[in-house]
Amino acid sequence: MSGTDDVAAAQEALQRFVRNFGLHQPGRTPCGQPLPVSEAYAVAELHREGRLRQAELGRRLRLEKSTVSRLVANLVNRGWVHRHAADDDGRGVELDLTDAGAVAAAKLAAARQDKFAALLDRVPDDHRAALVAALHLLAEATDDPNP
Repeated sequence: MSGTDDVAAAQEALQRFVRNFGLHQPGRTPCGQPLPVSEAYAVAELHREGRLRQAELGRRLRLEKSTVSRLVANLVNRGWVHRHAADDDGRGVELDLTDAGAVAAAKLAAARQDKFAALLDRVPDDHRAALVAALHLLAEATDDPNP
């Protein structure tokens, strides 16, 4: 297969995966939760870290400042996130989950776990390690060399 053929095959496979996995549907997560994917990722980051600066959340999600502000406002309105002035810098904003946000994060994590378990169940045992390795390679290839 030539380089052009590889590019076309990779593009087609990734587009098919995005469609089949539901990543193109803005109002729900691929695991079927009625929540935009960006909000689900934000909740997951806050659940993992406990507290993050809003700017750091934007950096991790690769979103513009104004987009992160709207996303955080939506999560505050849901009652899932507290927004505070940063202790060490009055201009900075820190975020953490409310109790309701922690419950939502746990529900989202369980739904993700179930979705990926079901997905991997459809992959033959002898191909799973290669699939996971390929996903890691793909993720590394998309990492920003200039964070």
